[in-house]
Amino acid sequence: MTTEPLISVILPAYNYARTLPRAVESVITQLNGNRELLVIDDGSTDDTPVVLQTLQDKHSGRFRMIRKANGGASSARNLGIASSGGRYLVFLDADDALVDGALDALEAHLDANPSTRLVVGGYYSVWGNGRVREHMPTALPASPLERLRAYLLGKRVSLSNGACAMHRDIFVYGLYPENFRSAEDIPVFAQALANVPCSTLNRPLAMIYKHSDSLRHQFVFDQVNGLALVEEVFSEQRLGAAFQALKSPYSVQRCLSLFRSAYLAEHRVAAKHFFIEALKRDWRVLLKGSYTRKAVRLWTGW
Repeated sequence: MTTEPLISVILPAYNYARTLPRAVESVITQLNGNRELLVIDDGSTDDTPVVLQTLQDKHSGRFRMIRKANGGASSARNLGIASSGGRYLVFLDADDALVDGALDALEAHLDANPSTRLVVGGYYSVWGNGRVREHMPTALPASPLERLRAYLLGKRVSLSNGACAMHRDIFVYGLYPENFRSAEDIPVFAQALANVPCSTLNRPLAMIYKHSDSLRHQFVFDQVNGLALVEEVFSEQRLGAAFQALKSPYSVQRCLSLFRSAYLAEHRVAAKHFFIEALKRDWRVLLKGSYTRKAVRLWTGW
């Protein structure tokens, strides 16, 4: 292996012993002297350490693993950034997998586009019932401001871990926020789209497996971050003055997102709170029919 591989795949794992072999094997088959795999065991309490040792025995010397005290996905990714050697980093979740040939396609794209610092690829969504849906990247706006607007507000740009590659230069603007246990990738994706040259790779790179987590469980994590996510995304270190005009509309959108999440999880008090917060920031939320209809049902019981 070269002293500085082109691509490092960083795989954080916390209590995913069942799916970890699938993720690791999907990368192992694509490694060469220009690529490496680093698995970060984030203090798992299941059989993850045993599974990793079995994989090490099977693939002696093919990948590295580090075990740390549990600190969440952000802390595991940040340790991966510090401990890996690749110029480009791919963060693959332990319950997902790379598509065959993904790293070959990524390396060819990087050779053809040496100035790119963020590569946005496609992916497959895979549901438990076997349904599969392909998602291909849309063309990115040329302007950094419009790229950021399309990602945060227009939802026209979609990024997913495992289906994108980020150059180390991106993390000069900030690491993953370790006090967040969900949505921790949004500030990093935002700073990447705003600050560095970006490109798209019109090919699926990853299989993203969808889970039937309860709406109530989902909202618990959303509520912990709350509106703090807005402050994190728009911190001056991550986004300069040219992008701060998007902060106010993003705060409205975040309030509406939290309102919807609380409404679907039947957290009535929280749902009312976040709708009122959205309304305080911009009365025009009343013109958003789907949200307003939910709010009317919430207050009237219809």
